[in-house]
Amino acid sequence: MRSLHRFCNDRSGNFGILTAILMVPLIGSAGLAVDFAHALSLRTQLYAAADAAAVGAISAKSDAAAAAIKMTGDGPVSAGQTQARDIFLGQMQGELPVSDVAVNIQVSRASNKLNSSVSFSATVPTTFMQIFGRKNVEISGTATATVQTASFMDFYILIDNTPSMGVGATPTDVDKMVSLTKNNKSNASCAFACHESGANKGNDYYTLAKKNNVTMRIDVVRQATQALTATAKADTDNQFQMAVYSFGAKAESAALSEIVSLTPNLDSVGNKVSEKTPNPQLGDSEYVLDLMTIPKQGYNDDTQTNFDAALTELRKKIGTGGSGATSADTQKIIFFVSDGVGDSYKASTCTKKITGRRCQEPIDTSFCKEAKDRGIKIAVLYTTYLPLPTNDWYNDWIKPFQAEIPTRMKTCASPGLYFEVTPTQGITEAMQALFLKVVRMPRITG
Repeated sequence: MRSLHRFCNDRSGNFGILTAILMVPLIGSAGLAVDFAHALSLRTQLYAAADAAAVGAISAKSDAAAAAIKMTGDGPVSAGQTQARDIFLGQMQGELPVSDVAVNIQVSRASNKLNSSVSFSATVPTTFMQIFGRKNVEISGTATATVQTASFMDFYILIDNTPSMGVGATPTDVDKMVSLTKNNKSNASCAFACHESGANKGNDYYTLAKKNNVTMRIDVVRQATQALTATAKADTDNQFQMAVYSFGAKAESAALSEIVSLTPNLDSVGNKVSEKTPNPQLGDSEYVLDLMTIPKQGYNDDTQTNFDAALTELRKKIGTGGSGATSADTQKIIFFVSDGVGDSYKASTCTKKITGRRCQEPIDTSFCKEAKDRGIKIAVLYTTYLPLPTNDWYNDWIKPFQAEIPTRMKTCASPGLYFEVTPTQGITEAMQALFLKVVRMPRITG
């Protein structure tokens, strides 16, 4: 009896006893964290697979996108569901076998949008949590994506064909042009192939460039415009229309000039911009889309690049942009190709210093904003304005704001629709890339 009393009153083993009693919940708590971390890791893997499936199933080159374009109405797209399932299963990694994961996939077209939803659920066996009688952890999730299928779009291609686009297309062409002109009568060299129509016609720098196989920037832009029509035709099911404009064929009547009116016949657009008219002085022909002619050097103070007037007039022709959901409510896109330097009479509102009434400045973006405010998108291909360090005019008037030109051009563009191409890059490829960027702008929703 006395021994029992001593045992009951003995406190020397309390810690060991309490530790033994608490060991079960401590191990269980640690195991709980391990099991949940494991389940979350598997859920992350499954989410990655679901994201890949949701996006991949409706990408521009997917089976679903091809099928959706041909659909006459809304509804499920079985080809997309099959492709999404294949992508999901192909992404499956880790310890969960495919058979243990339930997947629900929906791909459908609604109006001009292609939607995908990939849901998953799975049961993950536990290890430590079984101490508390919890044998499994349920995980699930849903990934969704939306992409706009090819909308009904009207493209108004505005090509800068003013004298500055007569610069050599590459640094090699520039050097060649300077070399060809440095011994002329005025004892000055020039990188621009000025296209004169007056008394000097046939003896101008344009003719000199043509006879010596100097490629001008306008030549490359024309070729790129023709190639763009083929790209557009291959990427649509009669949902695109195109029109082509320049700043005019000659300086005496410089203004927005329609080369091709808006048409769904994309072949005719490509044919027209590459059409030629005879030029006896060249012993060849000139293109319909070619460098603007000037009567003589310095004509009208060289103010032939009026972006403000061209964008204002084009905006009036276009009207208001639509949603692109139907052929009666088309999206309107100005596809603007230029080196970004305006040169016009603009005495009171010029953003840079003027000489007399002549304003030389980077593009005034307020005129771009007027179009965008009316729902018109502007895609800008900036053909980098080449520095001409040996040219006094460039050093005095353009060099001071050279760094601002791309910034202004990007501001002119609608978000995401700006592309700069340098002389060493391909303008044709750049125009095609920008075009495809316009027509394929996916939107991931979750």
